[in-house]
Amino acid sequence: MKKSAVCFTDKGRAIVEKINKAAGEEFLGLKTDDKSMEDWTRENFEEGNALVFIGAVGIAVRFIAPFVKDKLSDSPVIVVDDGGNFVIPILSGHVGGANKIAETIAKLLGAVPVITTSTDVNGAFSADTFAVENRLSIANREGIKKVSARAIEGKAITLSIKNYPPKDPVDIIVADETDAEYSLLMKPKPYVVGLGMKKDKDEAEILSFFAKTIDEQGIEPDEIYAISTIDIKEKEPAIKALRDKYKIPVITFDKDLLLKAKGDFTGSEFVKETVGVDNVCERAAILATGNRGELILKKTVGEGMTIAIARRN
Repeated sequence: MKKSAVCFTDKGRAIVEKINKAAGEEFLGLKTDDKSMEDWTRENFEEGNALVFIGAVGIAVRFIAPFVKDKLSDSPVIVVDDGGNFVIPILSGHVGGANKIAETIAKLLGAVPVITTSTDVNGAFSADTFAVENRLSIANREGIKKVSARAIEGKAITLSIKNYPPKDPVDIIVADETDAEYSLLMKPKPYVVGLGMKKDKDEAEILSFFAKTIDEQGIEPDEIYAISTIDIKEKEPAIKALRDKYKIPVITFDKDLLLKAKGDFTGSEFVKETVGVDNVCERAAILATGNRGELILKKTVGEGMTIAIARRN
């Protein structure tokens, strides 16, 4: 995830430099242009980037307020005080990963992470963190509060995986659909999107092609388990743009592994001569299902790009 920082003093700039030096890379990208704070904040929210404010919490709150919408989709926001003493995640601590980012920044700075999410403070089970770590989508967000309340009170959390049903009501069910009684329903993400593209393909074109395709298939981004492609495309700016915008993991395979994909694929001699395998998008999609899925959308061609979608079984 891209992490965009902004500071308002020389001390703040020094803090960003210290973080990046300790990380050995540009861990935080610092705002240096004349773009307004409103535009900077909006663009980072739209791109799904983490926002790091070096300054007062109140400043961050005022700028992010117009863009805060939903705990399951908001960008993570972190505040570091101008003295570099405290690192405070203030938005999307679990699903967006703000807590983990804050802890990393605190370690790099030698600062104190100020974590305020109740489950963390109480050392209790976090339902939304569990969903993120296991790539599950949350079907009824109101259930998070119910389960968290039980966990904070020290009560046992019951969980049922599909191929049941449970005889008694449970706290969490992991299944596509259910008639059983529960507090929180988490659904496995059923789709993998396979991609192929020419070198240095325009980011905007890939983003538009991707969005149009999944929309036509009636697929929500939160239903996508992974984006998959050949390993030589992993560092393409267009792939990074997709990963950053949708926060979907990217899985890559080399050409030898792609050749082991099971199924009937749409071959291309041009693609074979270029990358060493006759098809990238379909093979990558199937392999990312564990070689057990089925194609629900075969190779679809755009201008210098291809896409296919597989359903996990």
